[in-house]
Amino acid sequence: MTRFPRSGIPRHWLAVAYWRRKTIFLLGAALIGIAAIGFALGADEAQHAFAWLRDTYPLAAFIVTCLGFVVAAVTTAHWFPAARGSGIPQVIAARRYEDPIIRGGLIGGGVTLWKVLLTLFALLCGASVGREGPTVQLGACIMFLLGTRLGLRKPQGLVLAGAAAGIAAAFNTPLAGIMFAIEEMAKNYEKRISGLIIAAVVIAGAVSIAFLGNYKYFGSNPIEIGFSRAMIFATVCSVIAGLGGSLFSFLLLAAGRLYRRLSAGANWMPYAFPAACGLAVAIASLLTHGYANGTGYEQAKLALESGQTMPLWYGPLKLLATLASSASGLPGGLFSPSLSVGTGLGSLIAAALAHIPALGGLSPDDLRAIMLLAMAAYFAAVVQSPLTAFVIVNEMTVSNALLVPLLTATFLAAGISAMLTREPLYHALSRQF
Repeated sequence: MTRFPRSGIPRHWLAVAYWRRKTIFLLGAALIGIAAIGFALGADEAQHAFAWLRDTYPLAAFIVTCLGFVVAAVTTAHWFPAARGSGIPQVIAARRYEDPIIRGGLIGGGVTLWKVLLTLFALLCGASVGREGPTVQLGACIMFLLGTRLGLRKPQGLVLAGAAAGIAAAFNTPLAGIMFAIEEMAKNYEKRISGLIIAAVVIAGAVSIAFLGNYKYFGSNPIEIGFSRAMIFATVCSVIAGLGGSLFSFLLLAAGRLYRRLSAGANWMPYAFPAACGLAVAIASLLTHGYANGTGYEQAKLALESGQTMPLWYGPLKLLATLASSASGLPGGLFSPSLSVGTGLGSLIAAALAHIPALGGLSPDDLRAIMLLAMAAYFAAVVQSPLTAFVIVNEMTVSNALLVPLLTATFLAAGISAMLTREPLYHALSRQF
C-alpha cells in the first residue's frame, strides 16, 4: 500500500472517490434499516386487517382472497412482470448483468416499489407470503439506486451488500445477513467487498434495533435436552422435513413450467391460474381457521415459546397455501412461511415420536426442540443453503443448546434436497429473469 513518506497516511484515504463510495454505502445501509422497519409495520397491519375481515365476515374474506389473487397476479404480469415472486431470484439475476438498464428492470425503483406494495396487498388478501424476500430486493434496490445516481461504475458489490443488509434488518440477524450473502447470493465470495457487506449489515441491524429494540424474531427459547436425544431428533427431522422442503421446491418449479406451457395460446390462463391458486388458499384458510393465511410468524412463535405442538394439519396445509401463493405470480417471499411450515411439520414428527416407547414420552423441551430442528431442516431443504438456515434459526431463537443438532439437521436436509433437485430453488427461479 502506497503511503505518504512522513505522515504514513494511505493515499487512497485522501481520494474523493474513496470517501464518496463509503458515504454512499453507509447512507444506503441506514436507509435499508428504516425501509425494512416501515415494511414490517405495514405487513403486520395488513395481516391484522385481513384477520379482522376473516373473523367478522368469513364469506367476504373468502371472496377477497380469490379475487385479490387475480388482481395482484394480472396487474403484476401486465405492468411489472419482474416483480412476481420472492425478490431474491431477481437480485441473483441482476448481479449477472453488467447492463444497468437490464439490472434496473429487475431491482430498480419502480419494480421494487410495486413489489413492496403488492406484497402488502397480498397479505391484505390472506396470501401465504412473507416480507423477507422482498426486503432483500428492497435493500439491493436502495444500494443500486444510490450507486447509479451518484456515479459508481460497478455497483455489484453494493447490490450484494444491500441484499445482506435487507436480511439483517428484516430478521434482526446480522450474522445470517453475512452468511446469506456468502452462501446464497454470491457463487464466488468476493473478499474485497467483505468489509462493505459487514458494515452494511451492522448499520441496517443497528437502525432496526434502535427503532424496534433488540428483539428475537421467534423469541428466546432456552431448551434443556440431552445431546444424544437431540441428535436423534435432528436425524429424524432432517429426513422428513428435508423431503418436505425438496417436494415444495419441485412442485413450485413444476407449477411454473406448467403455467408457461398452458399459457401458450390460452388467453384465459393468466386469469384462471391465479384464481385457482386463490381458491386453494381460501379453502385452506377455512379448513385451518385462518392459520394458512399470512406469514405464519405468530403461530410458529407461539408454538416455540409455549412448547405446545400445532394442529397436525397445519404443516401440510400451510405448505399447500404457500405453494399456491408463490405459484400464482403474486409478489411475496418464502422465508417466514417456510419457517412456519417447518414448525408445523415438526409438530407432526413429534406426534409420531411420542408413540415410540424407547423415548419414554416427550417433554415440552423435547417438543420445542423437534419443532425448531424441523423448522431449520425444512428451510435448509427449500433454499439448499444449510449454513444460512443454521445461522438464521439460531440467531432468531437463541437456541444455543442445539447448535450441533441444528447444524446436523440443516446439512442433512440440504443434502437430501440437493440429491432430489438439480439446482437450488432461488437460482432456478432466477433463470426466469
